[in-house]
Amino acid sequence: MAATFELNDDSVVVVIGSGAGGGTLSNELAQKGVKVVLLEAGGRHEIEDFSNDEWGMFGQISWLDKRTTSGSWRVAKDFSGLPAWIVKAVGGSTVHWAGASLRFQEHEFKVKSIYGDIPGANLLDWPISLAEMEPYYDRAEDKLGVTGTHGIPRLPGSNNFRVFAAGAKKLGYKDFHTGNMAINSQPRDGRGACQQIGFCFQGCKSGAKWSTLYTEIPKGEATGNLEVRPSSQALQIQHNAAGKVTGVLYADKDGKQHVQKARVVAVAGNSIESPRLLLNSASAKFPDGLANSSGQVGKNYMRHMTGSVYAIFDKPVRMYRGTTMAGIIKDEAGNKPERGFVGGYEMETLSLGVPFMAAFLEPGAWGRDFASAMEGYANMAGMWLVGEDMPQEKNAITLHRAEKDQYGLPVPNVHFDDHANDIAMREHAYKQGSAVYEAVGAVRTFRTPPYPSTHNLGTNRMSEKASDGVVNKHGQTHDIANLFISDGSQFTTGAAENPTLTIVALAIRQAEYIAERMAKNEI
Repeated sequence: MAATFELNDDSVVVVIGSGAGGGTLSNELAQKGVKVVLLEAGGRHEIEDFSNDEWGMFGQISWLDKRTTSGSWRVAKDFSGLPAWIVKAVGGSTVHWAGASLRFQEHEFKVKSIYGDIPGANLLDWPISLAEMEPYYDRAEDKLGVTGTHGIPRLPGSNNFRVFAAGAKKLGYKDFHTGNMAINSQPRDGRGACQQIGFCFQGCKSGAKWSTLYTEIPKGEATGNLEVRPSSQALQIQHNAAGKVTGVLYADKDGKQHVQKARVVAVAGNSIESPRLLLNSASAKFPDGLANSSGQVGKNYMRHMTGSVYAIFDKPVRMYRGTTMAGIIKDEAGNKPERGFVGGYEMETLSLGVPFMAAFLEPGAWGRDFASAMEGYANMAGMWLVGEDMPQEKNAITLHRAEKDQYGLPVPNVHFDDHANDIAMREHAYKQGSAVYEAVGAVRTFRTPPYPSTHNLGTNRMSEKASDGVVNKHGQTHDIANLFISDGSQFTTGAAENPTLTIVALAIRQAEYIAERMAKNEI
């Protein structure tokens, strides 16, 4: 039976956001006997509410609140009001994600030491190492049921993967397969195997794909220690004269405002909303926002180097059949500075349906060239390029000076400029991606610019020293002992890999730390 807690119960941990970080943290704490109130800004849409309709589900689950953009990045021109495609619903972006679950490489935790000084990049080593993370990666892979790990078979290869793999082989690539995916290849954890329906981004109708919506959250509720409050948007984190946080002001579905008292607050609202909440919680004691003595809240916004390559063949591929992200080439993921850039990138198969393909192929492009590409849709294969981008202090989430949201609070402005390293990497990735398809007879290839769909990282980064970042190695803010960050915004650097597995591993680790400190009355 799911719990209900009083608004004035100051013994609870309040978690803000129910995605990979917040949903996992809530369940892990609940399993340890800790009382948790989970505030989720969006509604609760269960599996039966999902439909295999790209635009319909996009409108139902996406975070469409007002945002502004600035900077020279392509997304600001094409999708200025939608800089990031994330979910506003119980389960967060684990409803929408493709399921790719990759561990960081050893060097990616220590890039300042290994890459050295890169002009214009605000690099820092993580305060943790791969060796420290490995036991938590093990637990995260087991929790998610990641294929290709712990004896779990990989998913079968779709046509999109077969074309991709044949091209990889021709180019001499060695490390390619159908991926490490948090999608059941066989029944597991009370959920069936993947039905290869092909609408992974719209919410998995079969429940084969891991999402906190129907894994972590119901398990947490079953303990009697977790209360989930959907349609509850956090507006401000409150604190006392001593500087400890004491509760969260939030608005319910009717816009009515409440304060939930708290012993501990953990923020997991994605890398745009999490720093925005800290900045919107400014007070006389914390004039620059909470946990911001370093001035780094909102800074170092990373979204991965991305782009796509699509190819048209003389025969049907029907890439839309099977999992959306059906395979990976990892050969370019290492750090090989001789390519003209530091860091690396992955090539991951990607299939978009007709509506999204029309929107993203070349935004705003109409005419014969565009029409002929869309006419070749059945014969198309596609991949997404995703690589490590450089943190830059100027790439930042800030509060807009004039624009306000529906609650009268400043909206976030998302500023981003590509670093020269990002541009060099993207050019190399486009070239290699095109070569993969040309090696197996592509009639035509297209380079597609970055989408708003991305991995948002870094705006409350981990650091050894309080002066360099926002949180310590446990996601605990340097300035306020009972305030934590539990999402990808705590990433010190971005790595080349999809971030969800690392977010989950950090949440498992953080839950241990919070529960231990609470038991010792240290927070």
